[in-house]
Amino acid sequence: MNRKTLVLPAVAGLLTPVLAACGGADGSSKSGDAIVVGTTDRFAATSDDPAPLDPASAYDVGTWNILRQTQQTLMAQPKGDGNPVPEAAENCRFTDSGSERYACTLRDGLTFADGDKVTAADVKYSIERVLRINADSGVSGLLNTIDTVETQGERDVVFHLKTADATFPFKLSTPVAGIVDPKDYPKDKLRDGFGVTGSGPYTFKADVQGDEITTATFTKNPSYKGSVPVNNDKVVMRSYASADAMGTAIDKGDIDVMTRNMSPTQIQNLDAGSDKNADLVDMPGMEIRYLAFNTNAPVVSGKAVRQAIAQIIDRGEIVSKVYGSQAEPLYSLVPATLTGHSNSFFNKYGTPSVAKARTLLAKAGIDTPVKLTLHYTTDHYGSATKQEFEILRKQLNSSGLFRVTIQGHPWDTFRPAELKGEYDVYGMGWFPDFPDADNFLAPFLDKDNVLKSPYTNAAIQRSLIPQSRREADRLNAAKSLTEIQDTVAEDVPVLPLWQGKQYVAARDDITGVSYALNSTSMLQLWELGRGVSG
Repeated sequence: MNRKTLVLPAVAGLLTPVLAACGGADGSSKSGDAIVVGTTDRFAATSDDPAPLDPASAYDVGTWNILRQTQQTLMAQPKGDGNPVPEAAENCRFTDSGSERYACTLRDGLTFADGDKVTAADVKYSIERVLRINADSGVSGLLNTIDTVETQGERDVVFHLKTADATFPFKLSTPVAGIVDPKDYPKDKLRDGFGVTGSGPYTFKADVQGDEITTATFTKNPSYKGSVPVNNDKVVMRSYASADAMGTAIDKGDIDVMTRNMSPTQIQNLDAGSDKNADLVDMPGMEIRYLAFNTNAPVVSGKAVRQAIAQIIDRGEIVSKVYGSQAEPLYSLVPATLTGHSNSFFNKYGTPSVAKARTLLAKAGIDTPVKLTLHYTTDHYGSATKQEFEILRKQLNSSGLFRVTIQGHPWDTFRPAELKGEYDVYGMGWFPDFPDADNFLAPFLDKDNVLKSPYTNAAIQRSLIPQSRREADRLNAAKSLTEIQDTVAEDVPVLPLWQGKQYVAARDDITGVSYALNSTSMLQLWELGRGVSG
């Protein structure tokens, strides 16, 4: 096994999803010359989420990984880091000095995969459809600074914004801004099932058993006109029930590439040389994990309880015992690698202290031990989540101030229950929608936040977030961003725990692996190619 480390200049959310086990009938990855990618993600259509692949609703890593391959956005994030670049657009730009009017011109001759012409009217339809449907996932919040969308002829579209938003080009690079064909996507409702059509680098076909995708096939779109070179003709994505099953598949040569979620032990073993035919590539990541609080729940409605938890939690122990070198403690929602990061939680709480936590509870008149249940998802962020929550339980219970139990749930029940406010305290993860500090703050703290959290702070929503978005130079936004982070550390509606690296393992005849993930952990399947085994 060879290990490669990709060092990208770090600049800077997304909830992660759920493909379940299947495989090729003959156990071979070589379906023609298709590159076969393994994942533990599942894609299920449920009564709570009957349209998992509709860009107006989809809001997790797995579904976005499908949409990025198949639907074009006006802008795209580059394969390394930096500002967005034109994708379906020929060019885009702010046309005023206040970052409130953004104009784009579509590429000439752009078509959907079925040959239908892509026009400015389709862009307008797609954006307005997202805002009109306003799905429960909260993804439409990414576009909430849009006031109106104007078309000028067949190729020009102008976005008039409610307020200045220097991050708007990034938002137009996310799948929620994907351009859809009106004949396939109803104006006022979601497209149920697993159909996906667009003008992106690939067409998409799903093999389905019951209500879940078992195999996803991406075939090069000959009509594609965009910014990325497509280095393969076909990619097949197979889903596995566990990281161990996926690891066995790459060992046997049933798959060529292994993506999320690999377990910490699996990564350690690959790093140590357990498979002589596979390369492990690690690169800087911006995945974060955190605890979230339903601030309407009586047991955690007073911030003293939340502050006491923040005072006790030992992030270093969680990282060292569960994730090792694959993660590092995080003291803000904003990763340490991003412009605007502040160690607000460390600045306020310092090192873990039971004595300080006891004082906080005593001053608030809180009787101890405080009884709590911490909820986590069993299948969404990998098998190590359970161990992480066992350590959290031990830390809180050993303080004598809390009596904590933990309870795990599959994602397809966990996420709807969380959105309905059924959990008082629960664990979540976030992969950024785009690499900017705004995307680690606004999704949790702005109106219509992705958690459906009842927590609100008028200064954050009405002043600090809008103020930070006025600054095209993100260094100039640092003051507002720091104030937001300090407020979060004081009120603790969420409690950041750690940030992690990202990993891909691949057979040694696969090329382009170093760019298979971009800085926001999104798959770029077009980067993969097949070379000569070494």
